Amino acid sequence: MEFVHKSVMLDETIEALHIRPDGIYVDGTLGGAGHSREIAARLGDKGRLIGIDQDGDAIAVAGKRLEPFGDRVTIVRSNYADMRNILDSLSIEKVSGILLDLGVSSYQLDNSERGFTYREDVPLDMRMDMRQPRTARDIVNDYSEKELFHIIRDYGEDRFAKNIARHIVAARQNAPIETTGQLCDIIRAAIPAKVRATGGHPAKKTFQAIRIELNHELDVLKDHLEEMIDSLEDGGRLCVITFHSLEDRIVKNIFRTSENPCICPPDFPICTCGRVSKGKVITRKPIVPTEKELEENSRSKSAKLRVFERTVS
Repeated sequence: MEFVHKSVMLDETIEALHIRPDGIYVDGTLGGAGHSREIAARLGDKGRLIGIDQDGDAIAVAGKRLEPFGDRVTIVRSNYADMRNILDSLSIEKVSGILLDLGVSSYQLDNSERGFTYREDVPLDMRMDMRQPRTARDIVNDYSEKELFHIIRDYGEDRFAKNIARHIVAARQNAPIETTGQLCDIIRAAIPAKVRATGGHPAKKTFQAIRIELNHELDVLKDHLEEMIDSLEDGGRLCVITFHSLEDRIVKNIFRTSENPCICPPDFPICTCGRVSKGKVITRKPIVPTEKELEENSRSKSAKLRVFERTVS
């Protein structure tokens, strides 16, 4: 299957990165290299692009697509959580810009073998990194009812989380749940018919929750965003594209705290906590796709782009 992935808000992201021909840029979620190809095309001989992705299929495709740029591009198969170590191994202290395009690529969703889809009956998988031993099947069959309830409620934001968790646990007592189709049937039975008739696909939120839990998506974002800001040079920018409210909230809050980290009581005449601003939030409100993009790519519907600029005092 061909690796197809439409880069969301491509023009807006490239513009926000303020690319300098001699700059060093990191694409922490390389995917099909749509954003990276545009970054690399703007670099001169002294410029450099480091592309990171944990998906072997993405690495293979991106390698071919970025081949024309030669030594300007370095591709590493890893999670963006390891970005600081990767930069250290390349003797790079500071970079000019970092991009994260979060979520699942169209290729991962459309390639049924990867087990992300709720539209076909395939083995439960959902690994972004196929080297990882644990799959979605393990979560569905091994987590307690309470654990399932918490992830479906917190990561899927599904108001029927309790009932869905109960139905999953009841079903697996007869036999292990092996496929996406089996899981969809169980979820469908846990949601009232009148809700199923009006909402989107009943399994969408639960699948999202399991995927996030399996791939530690929110933890990785929460734990490493500030580190990325610290890796930027003066005037360097971090651009993050999110696809659901949980990710967006994390980005918004970390950007806000990085701009204004002071924890002194508001009535203190001067700051005594010693926390220094790391820069400024460029996007007071997130940038969202244009009407034209929404027409051309329905998957961009929930996308939000937030930008932070580093200031070294």
